[in-house]
Amino acid sequence: MTAQPSFAEAFRVWARIGVLSFGGPAGQIALMHREIVEERGWLAEKEYLSALNFCMLLPGPEAMQLATYAGWKLHGVRGGLAAGLLFVLPGAFVVLALSMLYGAFGNLPWIAAIFFGIKAAVLAIVIEALLRVARRALKSNIDWALAGLAFLALYAFDLPFPLIVVAAAVFGFFRARGKVEAATTAFPSTRRLGLTIAIWAAIWLVPLALLAATLGPHHVLTEVGVFFSKLAVVTFGGAYAVLSYMAQAAVEQKRWLAAPEMIDGLGLAETTPGPLILVTEFVGYLAALRQMGGIWGGIAGALVTLWMTFAPCFLWIFAGAPYIEHIGKRPRLSGALAAITAGVVGVILNLSVWFGLHVLFGKVERLGSGFFKPWWPEWATLDPAVLTLSLLAAVVLLRFHLGIPKTLALCAGLGLAWKLVV
Repeated sequence: MTAQPSFAEAFRVWARIGVLSFGGPAGQIALMHREIVEERGWLAEKEYLSALNFCMLLPGPEAMQLATYAGWKLHGVRGGLAAGLLFVLPGAFVVLALSMLYGAFGNLPWIAAIFFGIKAAVLAIVIEALLRVARRALKSNIDWALAGLAFLALYAFDLPFPLIVVAAAVFGFFRARGKVEAATTAFPSTRRLGLTIAIWAAIWLVPLALLAATLGPHHVLTEVGVFFSKLAVVTFGGAYAVLSYMAQAAVEQKRWLAAPEMIDGLGLAETTPGPLILVTEFVGYLAALRQMGGIWGGIAGALVTLWMTFAPCFLWIFAGAPYIEHIGKRPRLSGALAAITAGVVGVILNLSVWFGLHVLFGKVERLGSGFFKPWWPEWATLDPAVLTLSLLAAVVLLRFHLGIPKTLALCAGLGLAWKLVV
């Protein structure tokens, strides 16, 4: 490792990462590795990988949490805040601006034409993410079986996502039960841990309590706050796993937006830097815009969403960071993490299929009403133009490695041209 950088030097690097962090979790993790491990040596390879494994075990966006940990490791709490906030804020400003444009002009023909192309590209992007995660996570037949079971549980049986995560973690924990625990140094102070949890829990939840007390439990801002606070606790496995859970809940249960709009929101998040979970900001904006009326209502919804999405991330990291080196030396906890990671591949596959069906077909429904109720399209509603653009996006992304921003721009342009011609 090189000498520890000054806070100002690290601040500039965190800002650079925040502006350049396109490409979803895989691209962002690779970018941070190059910037802080390979080029500057601020973290050792083992430190970086141990932190990554820990962040994958947490609910929420692992890339943002990894940046927060790296900042904390270098400069304590102020370093963690700087790294985490700079990772989120550039993309958050852009997503807010795009959400405002979408809320105002989303139904205009040229806007719809652009998003027509973006939808096709998003399908290829999600498939690429699935392949990347699968290569890294599925190392044995048991891993493949866990991924397959997780997919079937979500896609065909509509089981709750948290149940799948808990089941995978318990399986991995007991599977490693016979392995010898490595000796560790003394744990950090439990008093400090308690104080950290109390402070950040208050930062996270006191604003939510104030919303409920002043506006009432059924106001849209309170409902948005409660929904995304729950999401912050139960959504393990990173952005794509969160999207699978959130998209179906926001569309089917809350009815804050329609499935095509949800796909548009993911397209917006894919075009911007920062964590993909910023799509939650788009959802919160539209929910409040439509129920409160006016741009300021939408902005309030976006701000509440951002607070409830990312404040818990700082809680998880600042409370757990001192324990990261201990987790890596405990086989049973490592086994739980490995099993969760394998299950998350099945979750991402479910997301890929869910988005793919809604992109390619005009009508998609769950079959049956009993225990077995898979998603199924109405085949007559297949859109050949979207299918063609999706295949093109897959070729340029997977075969020619064009990159996510260029692939999205290409498909957006082709979608606009197609609609203008047709």
